[in-house]
Amino acid sequence: MEKESLVRFLHQNSDFADYFLAHLLTRTARVEADLGDQLFNSSEMRLARALLLLANFGNDVGQEPIPVKVNQETLAALIGTTRSRVNFFMNKFRKLGLIDYNGTVEVQKTLLNFVLNERPHIER
Repeated sequence: MEKESLVRFLHQNSDFADYFLAHLLTRTARVEADLGDQLFNSSEMRLARALLLLANFGNDVGQEPIPVKVNQETLAALIGTTRSRVNFFMNKFRKLGLIDYNGTVEVQKTLLNFVLNERPHIER
């Protein structure tokens, strides 16, 4: 959509303008959070956070974990690391009971505790 058309539509439709502004603010906050995550967190923490976001944790979706169908290459690209590192952490998370992983990923609430406690590494 061309800039002039969008500006005209925003001026003409206040409901859309409110929705569009809310979307931009939400997206900006997410980009800032992602940048901070990339700068200050380990790849292990970035993976845990990405899995929680993909599973919609914190969005009042109920008690059960939401299965997420995503491959390790996509996760690696998402968090800025290699697929082998993602594989290592996914296996570690599975062994510790933080996720169930067999083609789809089921994120357990214990992974949320890991991220909230901001522990740099999980003890084995």
